[in-house]
Amino acid sequence: MSATVQSLPHRAVIEHMVRQSVYARLGKPLPRTASAPNPLVVNVSARHCHLTEEAVEALFGKGHKLSVHKWLYMDGQFAAKETVTLVGPRSRIISNLRILGPCRNLNQVELAYTDGIALGFDLPLRSSGDIKGTLGGMLMGPAGFFELPQGIIRARRHVHMTPADADYYGVKAGDMMKLRIGGDCGLVLNQLLCRVDPSFKLEVHIDTDEGNACNLQPDTTCELIK
Repeated sequence: MSATVQSLPHRAVIEHMVRQSVYARLGKPLPRTASAPNPLVVNVSARHCHLTEEAVEALFGKGHKLSVHKWLYMDGQFAAKETVTLVGPRSRIISNLRILGPCRNLNQVELAYTDGIALGFDLPLRSSGDIKGTLGGMLMGPAGFFELPQGIIRARRHVHMTPADADYYGVKAGDMMKLRIGGDCGLVLNQLLCRVDPSFKLEVHIDTDEGNACNLQPDTTCELIK
């Protein structure tokens, strides 16, 4: 017999609900963070790759399916148990590169700026899916190799949002916003790309270099600015 384990709501979701409830009981107007339709979640996106079914089978064997290691905040997305080794254009490697599922219709490796230094080349800054003309490399798995003619990028920092979130912040898909991060190492990140879709949750993705620069912690205050 198998059971489905329901993950607990994200801390930001719980705080958002509590804040709204408290202000409602007090009869006071909601502050901006509580009046937003959805809570803001900011996550550091560690280096990873998205693969096609063809690539997964070449690396792990015919008929292999990705298995769930951890469900991500965005519905239906997960970090897979499977990892691969990336061999860069100068034969330098990055091992234990996590695959994110489910499989996609293109192969893409997303690294941080310092990962590019380790591999020995400048990573192009691109939006997800915009891989034309980018560098390629070789992926190595337990069952074989898969050559990437292109697809190694540094992903542009971005925010996923629903149409309701976009209306609230007064933006549309493709617009740029700012993310103000508090704390002792607080900073403002400019050029935050807006991605809008009804299936999204309000979530910002920054890479490990950006997360380390501001020492992002679970209780760090963050604010989206148009």
